[in-house]
Amino acid sequence: MTSLSGKVALITGASRGIGAALAVELARRGAQCVLVARTQGGLEETDDAIRAAGGLPATLLPFDLVRQADKIDMIGPSIVERFGRLDILVHNAGALGTLTPVSHVTPKDWADVVGVNLTAAWRLIRTAEPPLRAAPAGRAVFLTTGRVQRPKPYWGAYGAAKAGMEHLVQTWAAELANTAVRVNLFDPDIVATQMRATAMPGEDQSRLWQPKDVAPAIAALCEAEETRNGETVRLPPLG
Repeated sequence: MTSLSGKVALITGASRGIGAALAVELARRGAQCVLVARTQGGLEETDDAIRAAGGLPATLLPFDLVRQADKIDMIGPSIVERFGRLDILVHNAGALGTLTPVSHVTPKDWADVVGVNLTAAWRLIRTAEPPLRAAPAGRAVFLTTGRVQRPKPYWGAYGAAKAGMEHLVQTWAAELANTAVRVNLFDPDIVATQMRATAMPGEDQSRLWQPKDVAPAIAALCEAEETRNGETVRLPPLG
């Protein structure tokens, strides 16, 4: 499948889990991938997987979305300078923080969780909007969580940051309703990721969705044929 041939895709949190699986899926469909994550080694592993799948070698951007947040502002212009376009944005990176009562959340945890889940989304929107508007069919997808609709004790910082992100993204989608850009949220439900293992130690992850299982559904939202805008797309619970 080469439905995304010639298109350029930016994926955050691409060193492992859903982000890495999605990068491979988009590359398999022909996209040139630009990958963001904190670890160079993890990004190189994703690039190896992309090449093994027959995709184009990825461009790797190893940096911290919170502590080096100003670098986000230059991503859009830098991609356009190198490739002449940006067609797809997927903000998959997320930070869980420490699961603790709201009154016990530390300033550092709050800054990290809000920084990755919400502030980085805002900065990505700012840097990506001009090239996405210029693209024939710009597409953006932001990963979210059911914790927004179903608050749970000790998940306050994470749920609040994702709720803020959802509002921001849906507002942006409404602002772009009369353009060719389509912006949606994606809730993968429960997936076997490192974040999930941190939150639920001891859980049998073989009984959960695997990252490679959910990647095609996210990739479908990046296709030119996708017409939905401002919606939250969810996978059904496994089994």
